[in-house]
Amino acid sequence: MKFNIIVCGVGGQGSILSSRIIADAAITKGYEVRVGETFGAAMRGGSVSSHIKIGDIHSPLIPKNKADIVLSMEPLECLRQSVEYLSPEGIVITNTKPLYPVDVNIGISNYPTLDQVKENLLKLGSEVYFIDALDLAMKAGSEKAANVVIIGALSALEKLPVRREDLLSAINERVPKKTIDINIKAFDLGYEAMMKQ
Repeated sequence: MKFNIIVCGVGGQGSILSSRIIADAAITKGYEVRVGETFGAAMRGGSVSSHIKIGDIHSPLIPKNKADIVLSMEPLECLRQSVEYLSPEGIVITNTKPLYPVDVNIGISNYPTLDQVKENLLKLGSEVYFIDALDLAMKAGSEKAANVVIIGALSALEKLPVRREDLLSAINERVPKKTIDINIKAFDLGYEAMMKQ
């Protein structure tokens, strides 16, 4: 069994934590797991992606066009990673709220519309889902839980080789103790949002 997941976003959005939660859940089920990370020019605000390989592993990074799933905290980063890594049969789940880079904020560059991002993502994967993770995280109690909203949405698809309970257990172990309730609520809201799609 081989299963490849890319988790991406920009620095500060929690994509590294998300990858660790998924990896921990897979490890507890007895799978061999490797996580490889790549960082853009800046830790906070720069591009960040994690490659999670579960099962038969020969290298830490996912080959081009071999990702079974791309999870993203930021829509344009999702498109960038999907163009390079997503399998034609792959699944995409992305937050709909953009986080504009500095050059867009100062008017040097343009950011595509969400409709343009959606249109291009729909050409790349077999299933593409859009979740307003930031809004759901705020309902859970903190915008910092948007990454866990996305994990909850992924869990609802039942495509991972781990169950909902395994992910919840990993969340309990990984997030700060004072934020466990918020993160569990964020997970549940993401799960429910996906079940409605």
